[in-house]
Amino acid sequence: MDIIQKLEEAKLTGRGGASFPTAKKWALIKAIQSEKKYIVCNGAEGEPGVMKDGYLLEHHPDIVIEGIIIALQTFENSEAFLYLNHDYFDRFHEKLEKLIGKKPITLWRKRGKYLGGEETVLCEVIENKFPSPRHRPPYPAQAGIWGFPTLINNVETFYDVAKIARGEYHRTRWYSVSGFIPNPGVFELPEYLTIAQVLRQTKNMDAQLPPSHFVQAGGGASGEILLPTELDRPVPGGGAILVYDKNEISPTTLMKQWVDFYLQANCDKCVPCREGVFRLKEMLDKNAFDMKTADDLFFAMENASFCGLGQGIPLPFRSLLEKVKV
Repeated sequence: MDIIQKLEEAKLTGRGGASFPTAKKWALIKAIQSEKKYIVCNGAEGEPGVMKDGYLLEHHPDIVIEGIIIALQTFENSEAFLYLNHDYFDRFHEKLEKLIGKKPITLWRKRGKYLGGEETVLCEVIENKFPSPRHRPPYPAQAGIWGFPTLINNVETFYDVAKIARGEYHRTRWYSVSGFIPNPGVFELPEYLTIAQVLRQTKNMDAQLPPSHFVQAGGGASGEILLPTELDRPVPGGGAILVYDKNEISPTTLMKQWVDFYLQANCDKCVPCREGVFRLKEMLDKNAFDMKTADDLFFAMENASFCGLGQGIPLPFRSLLEKVKV
C-alpha cells in the first residue's frame, strides 16, 4: 500500500487550519507531470495562542523530518524546504540541521511579518521576492515555487504522515490550550473533540466555566469568541483554545491587542485590510468605538480584502461585540 492510499484511509486533513484532505492534495501533485516538484513544511506558526508546531519541533523533530522524507520519496525530482518563523529557526536550526544531514531539505527563515506564513507568500519569499500574497488560482499545488507544483503542509501534518507510515496513527491531533486557566500547554488528544471536552480532559474546566469567562477558538487573533454555553462544538482551525476572564482582561483591551497584531501582520498590499485595521485602532485609541463605522469597515474587509487575513479579521471583533459586554 502506498502512502497516499494510507493517508486516504486515515482520513488525515491538513493541520494548518484549512483542513483540506491531505491524500487529495498529495494525489493532485503526484498526478502532475513536471520536471521538478517542491515540498514545503510550513513552520511559520505565529498567531497568538497557537504553539503546537513549536512543541513538535522541540520534542519530536525526528518524526517531522521523517514525514518530509516520505514526501521526497513520493514525488520524483523533488526538493524540500523547512520554512520556520524567526523564533523557531533560532531555537531549533542546529538540531534540525543534524537530523537533515545531506538530505535535500533546506532550512529557510521566514520573511515578512505574520502573513509570511501564507502559502503563496512563502512561495514568493523562497523566490526572494517581496512577501505579499499571489492571486489564486493557480494554487501552489499547480504552480508554486518558480512555477513548479509545490506541496505545502504544516509541521503537524508531516508529523502525522510519519505516524501513518509507521502504523502508529490513532486519529489524534495536537491542541494548544492557554489563557486564564490552571493547566496551559500543548496536548495530544483525539481529533474532533469539542472545546468543552478538550478543556475537561486537560483539567482546565470544571462543570462549566463561570460567566466572567469566555473562549476564543481557532487562534488568538482570528478565532471566534464563544460563551461558556457554546463550547459543545469541535475545535476549529489550528486547534487553539484561549480562555479569557473578563475580570482579568477587558474586551476593549483584547480588541486593542488584536488590532496591534493585525497592524504587525499586515502586508499593506490592499486598502481594505490596511486602512480598515488602522481605522479600528484609531477608534480604540481614542475610546470612541462606533459600531456603525465598525460594521462598514468589517463589510469592506470581508468583501474586498485581497487574501484571507483581511477577510477573517471581522470574525473575532463581531463575535466579541455581540456576546460580551464591552
